[in-house]
Amino acid sequence: MIDYRIFSEHFRLTLFMSLFKKISRRYHAQAGYGELLKIAVPLILSTSAWSIQHFVDRMFLTWYSPETIAAAMPAGIFNFTIMTLFIGTTGYVNTFVAQYFGAKQFKKIGPVVWQGIYIAIIGGLIHLILIPLAKPIFGFIGHEAEIQRLEIIYFQVLCLGAFPAIASSGFSGFFSGRGKTWPLMWINVSATLTNIIFDYMLIFGHFGFPELGIRGAAIATVLSACVTFVIYIFIILKPCYYNLFGTLTGCKPDITLLKRLIRYGFPNGMQFFIDTAGFTGFLFIVGKLGRDSLAATNIAFNINNLAFMPMIGFGIAVSVMVGQYIGENNPKMARKSAYSGFHIAISYMTMMVILYLSVPDLFFKPFIASGNNADMEAIRKIVIVLIRFIAVYSIFDTFNIIFAAAIKGAGDTRFVMRMLAVLSASILIIPSYFALIVFKQNVYIGWAIVSVYIISLGIGFYLRFLGGKWETMRVIEPATPGLPSKFAETPTPDI
Repeated sequence: MIDYRIFSEHFRLTLFMSLFKKISRRYHAQAGYGELLKIAVPLILSTSAWSIQHFVDRMFLTWYSPETIAAAMPAGIFNFTIMTLFIGTTGYVNTFVAQYFGAKQFKKIGPVVWQGIYIAIIGGLIHLILIPLAKPIFGFIGHEAEIQRLEIIYFQVLCLGAFPAIASSGFSGFFSGRGKTWPLMWINVSATLTNIIFDYMLIFGHFGFPELGIRGAAIATVLSACVTFVIYIFIILKPCYYNLFGTLTGCKPDITLLKRLIRYGFPNGMQFFIDTAGFTGFLFIVGKLGRDSLAATNIAFNINNLAFMPMIGFGIAVSVMVGQYIGENNPKMARKSAYSGFHIAISYMTMMVILYLSVPDLFFKPFIASGNNADMEAIRKIVIVLIRFIAVYSIFDTFNIIFAAAIKGAGDTRFVMRMLAVLSASILIIPSYFALIVFKQNVYIGWAIVSVYIISLGIGFYLRFLGGKWETMRVIEPATPGLPSKFAETPTPDI
């Protein structure tokens, strides 16, 4: 007789060993897990640091008062929405650097980084113009009087830090585009520590500093952006970089290169803007439902960021690898690198979904650590339900992040922009307005709409990736025929 227990154990062991061998081969292969993780791990730590920074910022504001957390997210995301148009355009330096690096056109890397900084200057000036317009803007939105007052304060201070924040996104592309991502991690950790320390001192008035509440939180954010900018300037102007990549001699305006960056980067900025604007509009609509619904939505999005921001690190790594392989004219490896990123990202997100469903209170507890439990109980009940929505759409968000990053790494930014514009309006904003404002539905209906929107994005970007049109795209000009660059075999120095 067959001992089915022994047979079953043998079958499971054989299956496990076969899977382990496949993973091991994929890890060591070109465009495999190992190559991707070498770029992704520092980026994941960087984006996680950014996520922790915002999580702690919102947590401190929740401890301070429910009104400040209710005001911080709409005002902060409105400020960020405007910045995204410039951050997305400037940040597309990353793809140019990746493709120039893959094509071994090293001397063009410094100049394209500086063209991004000129775009950042324009973005910074526009944010300064918006400061006196904050009162009519938030008056038009029409949240409760006290929340509106706090929104204006938070928005105006954040506008002061727009330029260093936008410029830093361009400087970061100098490192990430070449796959040298460890400096980014240390810079972002420094910025996070700066923000958390000044948050604690300025929100609550500790160590002799004045108690500034939400104004203190905004000042801490601006200071951390300035610290990041100064560190980037100090590093990029090191002799080892300006000799190899022209980071000093390339600082002069280059109209042709600037136009090329805008041609491909502006759709990326618009995509970033439309996506963020959609969620901003959703937050403003939810704000009409009252303080508890708005505060719960803010907290839920903040909890979502704990899983979402590390995924951004995977997305940037995929974009860099796709860009480098496209620069090398190797679309097959570009496609393989995208799937390597997807395999790792979907495994990570699956674990997060299990945690969201099994221990939702674990994510909410930091927001009631100050002891304001009675005031937060109503908000808690809403947040626990919203976390379930996050668990549902998070798997599809993996498709969204990874495959959108892959096609953008090749230069397919216009499709991403158009798709987001159509879906944001038709699936997110218009249905949310009618459901929550016209038909007076509750916040859960709004979150069901958000879930459908994210699921649709994930499916759409995956289908575009499968179509393969992106494999024939390039953002850089063809290399000039002639002798190989004398830098082609020179090791690239880093910190």
